[in-house]
Amino acid sequence: MKYNDALARYQEKISGITSQEMVINMGPQHPSTHGVLRLELITDGEIVKEVIPHMGYLHRCFDKHAESVNFTKTIPFTDRLDYLASMNNSHAYVMGVERMLGLDAKIPKRVEYIRILVCELNRIASHLIAIGTYGIDIGAFTPFMWCFRDREHIMNMLEWASGSRMLYNYIWIGGLFYDLPVGFEERCTEFVQYFKPKLKELDELLSTNQIFISRTANIGVLPADLAINYGCSGPMLRASGIKWDLRRIDGYSVYPELEFDIPVGNGEMGQLGDCWDRYKVRVDEIKESLRIIEQCIDRLSKDFKRSPEFDPRALVPKKVNLKAQDYYVRAENPKGELGFYFATQDRTDIPKRVKARGPSFNNLSVLPELGKGVLIADLIAILGSIDIVLGEVDR
Repeated sequence: MKYNDALARYQEKISGITSQEMVINMGPQHPSTHGVLRLELITDGEIVKEVIPHMGYLHRCFDKHAESVNFTKTIPFTDRLDYLASMNNSHAYVMGVERMLGLDAKIPKRVEYIRILVCELNRIASHLIAIGTYGIDIGAFTPFMWCFRDREHIMNMLEWASGSRMLYNYIWIGGLFYDLPVGFEERCTEFVQYFKPKLKELDELLSTNQIFISRTANIGVLPADLAINYGCSGPMLRASGIKWDLRRIDGYSVYPELEFDIPVGNGEMGQLGDCWDRYKVRVDEIKESLRIIEQCIDRLSKDFKRSPEFDPRALVPKKVNLKAQDYYVRAENPKGELGFYFATQDRTDIPKRVKARGPSFNNLSVLPELGKGVLIADLIAILGSIDIVLGEVDR
């Protein structure tokens, strides 16, 4: 019934356009829609009067896949949600199952620090994609090349650890696929030393560039109350001035033992919560992730260093036996709050229900509000600042 009502409203909206207005399709093949997203625009000349997103072209059926296999076999599917942050996806899912099993307090510290290390490397890689593609969306080609060049170093390290280039299946329930390779900590240190001046160079290239500022400052302003009402999270929410990061709020894994700040927008170049603020929060988060990586390397090299008797699979269960229960777990992904809702059942290790709450989906839902009354060219800047991955939107 609700679907029919929504369809009737949509048809009324499209049939009611005036002679001066046009209906324009942006996507699903448009490069700036960042995947198979179709935006149906009602325009008056260059002014966008209405944005109607159409999704579902890349349906991965994650929820139903997860309900047809056991908990362990679902981990490769979590990699394919936000495929630019596979480690972070697996970490959130695994934490939920471990808490239901009562394993979370037994996970060795070395395993926890390795998890955080690879997740923060993946966070940097994801933000580099966001910044690089955002630059090319609005006409800056050099940052795109720089970001992909530096991301390549992270991809090589994660491939070295897991054996896979992008879809890792590295973080397992109860542990890890394998310990870090010998020399991994040293290579991470080399990367941090190499990358810090490169990040400063990237920051200077875009953040104070007058053309970039003109395209992003005062564009797509997202007030804090609107961000909360739409369920926005991650850099989208923090750019509107709200200091909300689940790594601090929930204090999961070993994040409480680490020192890092939570960057928020402050309207430095325009209004609080504009496209420039969303870009800058991601740049500043990369700096904080580098701080976290340095601390993890230090702990893994001293307090929790490798030993011949250490087995990262020691607590990996052969079968996940759970009592019937409902459980929700959440974690801070590069794009915001990734949550998994589990409904388990007795006498089977296959869940009755799994529901993923992808941050890209909620963040994208605010686009019709941000896109009203803007220029078509500005809509590209607004969409790029949201940083979506369609694999997570079309779960």
